[in-house]
Amino acid sequence: MEHGSLAENLVSKRLDWKQRFNIALGTARGLAYLHEECLEWVLHCDVKPQNILLDSDFQPKVADFGLSKLLNRDERGGSNPAFSRIRGTRGYMAPEWLYNLGITSKVDVFSYGIVALEMVTGKSPMEIRSLETGEGGVEHRRLVTWVTGKVKSAPTAMFWMEEIVDPNLDGQFDASQVEILVKVALQCVQDDMNERPSMSQVVEMLLSRDNRISPR
Repeated sequence: MEHGSLAENLVSKRLDWKQRFNIALGTARGLAYLHEECLEWVLHCDVKPQNILLDSDFQPKVADFGLSKLLNRDERGGSNPAFSRIRGTRGYMAPEWLYNLGITSKVDVFSYGIVALEMVTGKSPMEIRSLETGEGGVEHRRLVTWVTGKVKSAPTAMFWMEEIVDPNLDGQFDASQVEILVKVALQCVQDDMNERPSMSQVVEMLLSRDNRISPR
């Protein structure tokens, strides 16, 4: 893993847009494999940039299974209560952990959505954006709320892209890929686990735009 972690590369500002999108797609494929193709299905439970390692070609590998959970075929379809404690990292954890709900593969889907937003914006989920209110005060919003607000209030897709895309990319990004990755990420971070897609569906959605290049 010559290029270290995704976290290190985001901090060092080394990744261009093509690399970021390929990492998002490759990570989705890796999680889909863990959730749906392994003999025993694996819940990673700690998906974050520090646990996504990059090889010499910047291809991602999901790593660090210290908090992971193996499920047999019978357990795969339903929620699993067999977790003695909360697992994961603050900022990337699905609401199920906090509300003691049944744990499924959708916890990894939620974490993936946060990571995807972080790759687009260059902002960590714990970083606070300060927005001046009309009364001169300051309103603090976390990453998901901030991105959602920009997308909903913008008159056009290009407008919100200009607002949220990592300025370190210097405007060099593929608009079609940014649009689909952000929309997929926002689906992944829905509070209701049943409204989140599976990781295989995430892969399908990303691939649906992967070959439609809209130069920016």
